[in-house]
Amino acid sequence: MPSSLPHRAVIAITSATAPLHHGEPTGFFISEALHPYNVFKAAGFEVDLVSEKGTYVADWLSLQESFLDGEDKKQWEDLDGEFRKKVDNMPDVKSVDGKNYGIFFASAGHAALIDYPHATGLQKIATDVWNQGGVLSAVCHGEAIFPGIIDSTTGKSVIAGKTITGFTTQAEYEMNVMEPIRSWGEPLIDEWAEKLGAKYVRAEGVWDDFHVVDGRIVTGQNPQSAKSTAKAALEIFGKL
Repeated sequence: MPSSLPHRAVIAITSATAPLHHGEPTGFFISEALHPYNVFKAAGFEVDLVSEKGTYVADWLSLQESFLDGEDKKQWEDLDGEFRKKVDNMPDVKSVDGKNYGIFFASAGHAALIDYPHATGLQKIATDVWNQGGVLSAVCHGEAIFPGIIDSTTGKSVIAGKTITGFTTQAEYEMNVMEPIRSWGEPLIDEWAEKLGAKYVRAEGVWDDFHVVDGRIVTGQNPQSAKSTAKAALEIFGKL
């Protein structure tokens, strides 16, 4: 029986930015929103994009050919295309009602570590999706949104007692970005899991396509996992 929840998805985007990649900016990691956007659209969902401040800075790394090429690059560079129009004209976060969505998806980029834990607007949208029985999904550093998504029955984060994944601390070291990240004074994803009472798991390889489903919580490890995480979120939605 199809879910009675709205066949609509909302994708969160980070508004934060900081120097990271050899001084180039971290920010919104394009494919982590673009891939889920395309997955949800292909499933017949309406999809909206929203950030805490209504703004974004594209993550430098996400613009490089290793992460953005072919059809993805064409879609990103099409300023008149639907995806780009939605990114460039995001609504006021306070005007977005989470009750209108069946799926919440937190895309990321390292910058999400900075604003997501404090993004009360995005967290309210996600909380409303959760409390009406919808699916919460996040990828890479998007799990930094969970501190402020509180389950109304437990008073704790929705991931308390759950198993999640997210970007690995090993990958931070391998990318040589640990020093600037630590200067932000914000926890990493495995640290957030521990603080919030969740179990953190990961794939053997830091760039493996890997996601975890635990009830209505679906999390992915890295940019390579954005598509499979979105597909898994749809699968769970279909069983509600």
